[in-house]
Amino acid sequence: MADTRIVYGFHAVISRLRQHAAGVQEIYLDGARNDARAQDLTRLAAGRGVRVMAVDAQRLDGLTGHARHQGVAARVLAAAARHDLREVLEDISGPALLLVLDGVQDPHNLGACLRVADAFGVHAVIAPKDRAVGITPVVSKVACGAAETVPYIAVTNLARTLREIKDAGIWIMGTDENASAGLFDAKLTGALAWVVGAEGEGMRRLTREHCDELVRIPMAGTVESLNVAVAGGVCLAETVRQRNARKNS
Repeated sequence: MADTRIVYGFHAVISRLRQHAAGVQEIYLDGARNDARAQDLTRLAAGRGVRVMAVDAQRLDGLTGHARHQGVAARVLAAAARHDLREVLEDISGPALLLVLDGVQDPHNLGACLRVADAFGVHAVIAPKDRAVGITPVVSKVACGAAETVPYIAVTNLARTLREIKDAGIWIMGTDENASAGLFDAKLTGALAWVVGAEGEGMRRLTREHCDELVRIPMAGTVESLNVAVAGGVCLAETVRQRNARKNS
């Protein structure tokens, strides 16, 4: 039997339909919803050849574990979300931009990281299989469709993967609040992989040792650290800013 999972929420389901309709087995829609949003989803699914089943709210609650599903859920093939790092790197045109997450275990943080990655054009998000949350229905919901558009690569050995990234000519930047160099002084126009650590713990020692350069995010207020998704977003935004400035100069 095929490996499947449930995604829910309009953003996640619609994105999956648009990106990989063949991997959507069926959609469950609250029979009480007949608003414009539900009608648009039904038309899109019909156009992609995907069956929409009208169900009651109790069925949706059971499918999603009583999450905030907005009245819609879908059963999708989990295998469709698997990606190979080498294939991703081969398909990149221009300088690579990767986001590496060292042990992010909170599904809301991972969902936010994927959303940030999508916003700034990250080619892939990479994380270890162990000590990490992986793609779950909650992650897909928080990501607002980004879990379906940004390749998520779960690797067995993160240190070995970082070496492969280096061998591909990609500079590995790590965030560390104790680093002497600041983010805004770093040169970020080439092929980059940003590494951000887990909530509260930061990067593991071995991960830190594989970074080519460590920088800190300058903090002007009283807060000592940033949420992992916020930190990743700040680093990616500065990277995109520098690349655009170089392109326009």
